[in-house]
Amino acid sequence: MFHAGYERSPLPPARLDTGEQPVPAGPEAPPAGPAGRPGRVRQSGGTRQRDAFFDNAKYLAIVLVVVGHTWGLMLSDSRAVNAAYNFLYTFHMPAFIVISGYFSRSFDMRPDRLRRLVTGVVVPYVVFETAYTLLVKRRVEGVTDYPVSLLDPWYLTWFLVALFVWRLTTPLWKIVRWPVPLALAISLLASASPDIGNDLDFQRVLQFLPFFVIGLCLRPEHFELVRRREARLLAVPVMAVALAFSYWAAPRMNFEWFYHRDSGPELGVPWWVGVLMNLALLGCSLLLTACFLALVPRRHMWFTALGAGTLYGYLLHGFLIRWLRAEEVMDTHAWLTEPLGILAVTAVAAAVGTLLCTGPVQRTFRFVMEPRMAWFFRKDAAEAARERAAGQGGGGADVPAARVPASR
Repeated sequence: MFHAGYERSPLPPARLDTGEQPVPAGPEAPPAGPAGRPGRVRQSGGTRQRDAFFDNAKYLAIVLVVVGHTWGLMLSDSRAVNAAYNFLYTFHMPAFIVISGYFSRSFDMRPDRLRRLVTGVVVPYVVFETAYTLLVKRRVEGVTDYPVSLLDPWYLTWFLVALFVWRLTTPLWKIVRWPVPLALAISLLASASPDIGNDLDFQRVLQFLPFFVIGLCLRPEHFELVRRREARLLAVPVMAVALAFSYWAAPRMNFEWFYHRDSGPELGVPWWVGVLMNLALLGCSLLLTACFLALVPRRHMWFTALGAGTLYGYLLHGFLIRWLRAEEVMDTHAWLTEPLGILAVTAVAAAVGTLLCTGPVQRTFRFVMEPRMAWFFRKDAAEAARERAAGQGGGGADVPAARVPASR
């Protein structure tokens, strides 16, 4: 649960849900709706205004990710923590992925969008995959011979690989007749296939695929359904029942199912059990994702601006979590696994997740998260023509579009 943004660029290239605002471009584009409509932007002085609802959702989801990873350090100590962990893992990444798909609706193979895909996803993947290997796996965890491999994502970087693959296949999903059933069939076939292997963490890429495709198929009116008062009232008891069920299932269920990184046979069950299990999990994840979105505030909150920095919080908190695991902090300080200790750890984790999304952190790490890399790319001819026209005081506005050279 997803481009990381900052104020001087309303839709920057490297957020957890790297993508474009799903607003049609061109002369046929309808006027923007009123503020607060999901997926819509309002024109004001030539700039686009972000939708607070989605930034709120992304911020809350990244806080849940950090909290969930922190709870993962205490799974053997508390049934309540196990239950909360399973409950959280049912929907926090699916929610991110659905939103990522929704904001990918306008993606095509246009050069500027491909550049943003490289700078906002590929570059952070290379940097953090290398950093996790050298700084965490080798130095902190002491596995000195662990290789740096860009084909085998480690820890959190799998999501960047998945986002890259999903984004490149977006044009395909936009032209097939039944995109969601097709994505679901691929996901279930993957859950039954132990021979896919670990290259690019492709098992996860395929098993989580339906959430991305569902996001691609959603429209603003679909988000309006979950933001109605009736949906909010229903979300609370549904999530309460799900949490109670998680408490019952905690000692009975292998939490590895929630990672979607292994097939059924790899988890010790027949292939058809893996298919049924993943189908049930997909349904539960969609239901709880809808409940989560129903409870997200739609107005501007104190944390709304932090939703633009979710990739920073996602990737950076992994260093702290792995250090805590390597140092066995939870085992050394037993009081942290008692009820009051768990509450304190949860509060600290939420605070850390919040801090890592703030402006100072973004400014510090922007050079690796959102590099401009103008030196790396050849300038598109059409874009160069627009810049020349703008440099002439807008005199090129009357130039027919057909005369702008096409990019090669």
